[in-house]
Amino acid sequence: MDTATGLRPLRGRRVVLGVSGGIAAYKAVEICRRLVDAGAHVSPVLTEDALRFVGSLTFSALASERARTSLFDAADESPIPHTRLGQQADLVLVAPATAKLLAKYASGISDDLLTATLLATRAPVLVAPAMHTEMWEHPAVQANVATLRSRAVHVVGPAEGHLAGGDSGAGRLAEPEEIVAAAASVLAREGDLAGMRVVVTAGGTREPLDPVRFLGNRSSGKMGHAIADAASRRGAAVTLVTTARRDADPAVEVVAVETAEEMRSSRSATGCPRSCSSRRSTS
Repeated sequence: MDTATGLRPLRGRRVVLGVSGGIAAYKAVEICRRLVDAGAHVSPVLTEDALRFVGSLTFSALASERARTSLFDAADESPIPHTRLGQQADLVLVAPATAKLLAKYASGISDDLLTATLLATRAPVLVAPAMHTEMWEHPAVQANVATLRSRAVHVVGPAEGHLAGGDSGAGRLAEPEEIVAAAASVLAREGDLAGMRVVVTAGGTREPLDPVRFLGNRSSGKMGHAIADAASRRGAAVTLVTTARRDADPAVEVVAVETAEEMRSSRSATGCPRSCSSRRSTS
């Protein structure tokens, strides 16, 4: 699927882009631009700490409306901006999401415009954590992320790579294109396949002849994985029974198998009847 098609769910949707105070805040500028280019209406909300790293004027110039930084802005046309932003949003995306932001959101603390908006929305929420490895791996941070996941908050990243101060490890903000693609995927799950269940089988099986040899084929599983990802983006609950070791959409349930019997048994275990729609990749 090409990039333009994959980002189609963003077209015409209202996205609140929250930016919290971490060095990765500069990447939010690129995220903002990509969202607008994809056709989204972007409303930037920056925390006071974020303003130490990036300027609100940059976001005002790139986004669909001016950036907001305070619950109590005399220039704001709405006396309760967090309620308006939360009610109108189709998606709230926070990138970067610092340890502080995650803790406040998980605890229900709303002491600034961004956290108040997060609590005032019923739209799906996607957070992109970014922090040093030690902070990301701290039990308190992991507990907060687990709490948010249990409340259906979507999480993208973090990745491994170079960090501030010359360090390297887990905690790097996911790349802007990955975050925007994740935003499109979240919105697509409200699509035309919402409420449907899809089981996809993919890849070539390996039938053992003895402990060393097997019979197999060169099926890559590419088509089956593409079908599973597309169905997930359109809102279906997808189970992918696959022999291929390939990445899949985070929302896809992946069942790894090797033999035809394992594939048949795994498909049956999903509750898929004989007539269930299924696609076995031969690509």
